[in-house]
Amino acid sequence: MDLLPLLPAHADEMSLVLADPALYAFTGGAPLSREELRVRYERLGAGSPDPETVWANWVLRLRGPGRLVGTVQATIVPGRGLAELAWVVGTPWQGHGFASEAARAVAAWLGPLPVGLLVAHIRPDHAASAAVAARCGLRPTGRLRDGEVRWESRDGRGNASSGVEATVAGQ
Repeated sequence: MDLLPLLPAHADEMSLVLADPALYAFTGGAPLSREELRVRYERLGAGSPDPETVWANWVLRLRGPGRLVGTVQATIVPGRGLAELAWVVGTPWQGHGFASEAARAVAAWLGPLPVGLLVAHIRPDHAASAAVAARCGLRPTGRLRDGEVRWESRDGRGNASSGVEATVAGQ
């Protein structure tokens, strides 16, 4: 799998990947139209309005078929030594390790950056995302924010290096 910087041009294919309403059972919301997704991707590509925060967003592309299957993102706050990870994989491709591979690849990509704390926020009943976080070396803290458990790794890399096969294209 390759992680490619997210572009507005990915909205057409990603609108199909993200079309299943079941994807929003834990996060809320509903699938966005192609145009809504394109506008969102343009906003993400413009970067964070906070100069202290960096947004890094990728699409997950399978090698071989070249098909997009999801996204992964890191919200990086270098001044606080913090990066927050989030991921989503389309329903047909779940259960194949793609989210874990992508999250671990991004954690490895963060390695040379001034990040000492890697974080994810996961609904307590979302076993699949909890498994991804655990495979990435994050551990639940027991602290809740907006109904989600904060998971973290204090070394900023989690379990980034073990078995990572995805390549991350620059941001």
